[in-house]
Amino acid sequence: MSSDPVLVPGGRDVRGTLDYAASESEEADRASACVVACPPHPQHRGHRGDERLRAVSDAVTDRGVDCLRFDYGDWDEGYGECTDADNAVGWALERYERVGLFGFSFGGTVALVTAAERPELRGVSALAPTAELNPDADAVDALDEIDCPVQLVVATRDTTADWEPVAERARALDCAVTELSTDHFFLGQTDEVGELVGDFLGSRL
Repeated sequence: MSSDPVLVPGGRDVRGTLDYAASESEEADRASACVVACPPHPQHRGHRGDERLRAVSDAVTDRGVDCLRFDYGDWDEGYGECTDADNAVGWALERYERVGLFGFSFGGTVALVTAAERPELRGVSALAPTAELNPDADAVDALDEIDCPVQLVVATRDTTADWEPVAERARALDCAVTELSTDHFFLGQTDEVGELVGDFLGSRL
């Protein structure tokens, strides 16, 4: 899989890596779809090289979809980080016909909140999101405003994220909710996570 660095425009220092879809020949057409991947909490060493983001990138690129993994700009209590995700989505929408959004943990909540403001998205998947980033960024409320298909993947032994309210609301809205018997970090199950997210987003992109 080949990759290129990306500088996401928007006034904050947001850098990403664009992973290209696997193709059988160099002459193959460029992918027409992209997944934007939001990393976990930057103050807890979350970054675009996170193994869960890489697993999702591997899965979607295997399905002919590019993936933009990015790092947030300077810490801003969740406000700037949502702006970063929105700018990354905007970057992708200018270049691709179809765009999906993924995030893990803090990034899962960022993805849901961002998706509520982006009706152009074809799908959003959140892995172990927490319920709230700040008083103005609530994943439960965001679910009511999202127009595209939503997938939630949660860990039943997760004691890190406050995921239960998000899952309860997602079920009430008939979103796709998958429970895995593991902890917040999905240790030993990153490949399964990648395939679950890859199947969901890949089929919509």
